[in-house]
Amino acid sequence: MLIAQISDLHVRPAGVLAYGVSETNAYAEQAVHALARLQPAPDLVIVTGDLTDAGLPEEYAFLAGLFDRLPMPVYCIAGNHDRRATLRAALGPKGYLPAEGRLDFVIETRPVRIVGLDSLWEGHGAGRLEPESLTFLADALGAAPEVPTIVAVHHPPFVCGIGHMDRIRLLDGAEHFAAIVEANPQVERVITGHHHRPVAVRWAGTICQIAPSVAHQVTLTLTPDAASDFVLEPPAFLLHKWIEGTGLVTHQAYVQRAPGPFPFFAPKPAAVE
Repeated sequence: MLIAQISDLHVRPAGVLAYGVSETNAYAEQAVHALARLQPAPDLVIVTGDLTDAGLPEEYAFLAGLFDRLPMPVYCIAGNHDRRATLRAALGPKGYLPAEGRLDFVIETRPVRIVGLDSLWEGHGAGRLEPESLTFLADALGAAPEVPTIVAVHHPPFVCGIGHMDRIRLLDGAEHFAAIVEANPQVERVITGHHHRPVAVRWAGTICQIAPSVAHQVTLTLTPDAASDFVLEPPAFLLHKWIEGTGLVTHQAYVQRAPGPFPFFAPKPAAVE
């Protein structure tokens, strides 16, 4: 089983640059092209939040059109830049989102199932897992304790060392979240977005992993007073491959094409005259 994780698209209305600099719509389109040309093709795509930059209907409409080009199913969770009502209106017809309440869901795939959690805290950059979502998670894990599971949420629940991002991590409900995950050893991975950088840590008895953005990246400044800014480093995403006997193996892939591939070969010995 192969799962592609993309994150933090920050799609804008047509012709508008994110923060006046980042061509996020073009980046999103390039990411979809990159996913479409993968061989083998992923079985599904999970988008770990910040689908849009402002939660506007036209932003979701653009994104829905892009995702419709992909041959595999795409499942989206809410980030702090998203809005539940417009996200549900645009993507609700896909059938995996609940008709009301928070946007928590379960995808009953095998050999790995996925639980998506809604950490959106309206009006805040930081994240919150409401008791409703935490109960949803506990019930979902309890329903299939023998099945390896990925838990997807937008906000990372740990301190990564980039000060301005740590201040807007998952703040409310993080301890309860950790307790539920630790009590369920079938959780193979907790995957997140939000920080626009590839980061991994041992957390709550499993691995918690942040995906890079398929648009711009947060500047790598590992200090408490790090400036809130970003750089146009190469857009990237993660591929999670389930390998029997090994478990969940994660690769980072880049959106943009690179020169190659070139074969490895030994140089031919020089001719003797």
